[in-house]
Amino acid sequence: MDIDFVIMWVDGNDPEWRKEKSKYMPDSQSDASDARYRDWELLKYWFRGVEKFAPWVRKIHFVTWGHVPTWLDVTNPKIHIVKHEDYMPKEILPVFNSSVIELYLHKIEGLAEHFVFFNDDVFLVDDTKPEVFFMDGKPVDMLAFQPVVANPKNPVMSNIYMNNSLILAKHFNKREGVKTHPGNYFRIGYPPLYFFYNLLELFFPLYTGFYTVHGPAPFLKKTYEEVWEQEGEALRKASQDRFRGNGDVTQYLFREWQKLSGDFVPRNVHKNFQYYEMSENNQALYQAIRKPKKKVICINDAEIHGDISEMQKELHMAFENILPNKSCFEK
Repeated sequence: MDIDFVIMWVDGNDPEWRKEKSKYMPDSQSDASDARYRDWELLKYWFRGVEKFAPWVRKIHFVTWGHVPTWLDVTNPKIHIVKHEDYMPKEILPVFNSSVIELYLHKIEGLAEHFVFFNDDVFLVDDTKPEVFFMDGKPVDMLAFQPVVANPKNPVMSNIYMNNSLILAKHFNKREGVKTHPGNYFRIGYPPLYFFYNLLELFFPLYTGFYTVHGPAPFLKKTYEEVWEQEGEALRKASQDRFRGNGDVTQYLFREWQKLSGDFVPRNVHKNFQYYEMSENNQALYQAIRKPKKKVICINDAEIHGDISEMQKELHMAFENILPNKSCFEK
């Protein structure tokens, strides 16, 4: 079983990219904050982590607006540089909306049937076997319900989660799904919170939302193709937003579709994954990198204002502790 990695990256400091972004900048109602495009210059540690902790990966598809880091060895046979224009419809370009860029991943030339999607804030920090992502040819994941929260501080994401749920509700029946695949919802080893959410949600006949794991996403390419076949009109409509907005749908639509179809292996993925959000105090994060207890971590950017140089320095020092050597992906 060949497994590919797909990673999206943007150089938020590229003057040509910034010029084009400014040309199409939407009104204040869209989610186009600088934090979405800020580069902490940690990408080389992503590649070092892949080489050291997942050498079995077949190919890395590096999805970019067009720029690549100066240090990246693009001649490495394991790297496939993918520009947006290479796999997305020309009529919707340029796009600065990660939600839209994610919708067309199955169109990447040469992409394996089994692939793992990474945002550039998700890093491997310990030995990671293929079974972390796929078992018996199926994605490894968790399935739990969770109500969509009406968050006035982030109304865009509230709308996006509901958009995903509305599409899924057209094709799947909540109570029938639980009855048909009870082990996918009440799996021994799941976090207790999952049992609580799923039990509570059985009182409501309709879907209210899904618990999303902000981490590496294992996919079958056929899932993308099936969703596009069934909901192509909705996906094409959602592709019109150059910046993140209320009408978006995301790759979580495909991920939940896989799970509701029963086409996955239920496991507690939190055993291997931990989520962190940058804040004024990041000591737990730095420690999790220096002495990892999980295989994968997410370092989510936040609306931090002012100088981030000290945080950036601390992150680099922590990664240098476990990944001090250049990888074969660096010049």
